[in-house]
Amino acid sequence: MKTLAIISHLFLVVFFNTAALAQEPLKKNDRIVFLGDSITAAGVRKSGYVTLSSAAIAKAHPDLNIEVIGAGIGGHKVPDCQKRLDRDVLQKKPTIVFIYIGINDVWHWTHPKVVARGKKGTTPEEFENGLKDMVAKINKADARVILCTPTVIGEKSDGSNPDDKRLDQYSNISRKVAKETGSQLLDLRKEIITQLKKENPKNATKGIFTSDGVHLNEKGNRLLSSLVLRALNIPLRKK
Repeated sequence: MKTLAIISHLFLVVFFNTAALAQEPLKKNDRIVFLGDSITAAGVRKSGYVTLSSAAIAKAHPDLNIEVIGAGIGGHKVPDCQKRLDRDVLQKKPTIVFIYIGINDVWHWTHPKVVARGKKGTTPEEFENGLKDMVAKINKADARVILCTPTVIGEKSDGSNPDDKRLDQYSNISRKVAKETGSQLLDLRKEIITQLKKENPKNATKGIFTSDGVHLNEKGNRLLSSLVLRALNIPLRKK
């Protein structure tokens, strides 16, 4: 019985410590950086998810003086983000970093224009090791990571988009890295597929949350912002 009690106690400690990691409240002068590709680069526009999230955070916590920074560059993959991590993220002295990457790591294996130029996507090994490298460096800089899974390349919700199988593989890698590094996971792929099953009954390839099957439209930016805010425990405004 004593052994069982100890095991139960350890389980509860791990459980609540993990929960605390995901539920850590925002603090005064927090600086949040969004690292990513063209989706995040567009996210700083007026109706982009980074801008919407920043406005909601400021409204919810006007006294905390929280700064939100977008660090997205079109076409970038994990190796590209590794190269500019210091310049675009660590030198900003962040306290929270969202890593939202993976679309191009997958898409560049099949994208006709990319393939025609002789370029390729990121191997699963490079993807995993690159994510772990960035998480370690961000943690060493005393910032916490919220690791996101990639979203969609095509909006069919039945798994029939050409890149779905590889996207699921790379999403599983992100989930694995989050678990192994103790990082908070924001499972964007799972969330957007769940919504597409509800809102895309005709199984369209685009036009629900994206303009072209990849890049977010206005509705997609609102959805992504709501998921970011939920990850940060920011209350959503009632419609």
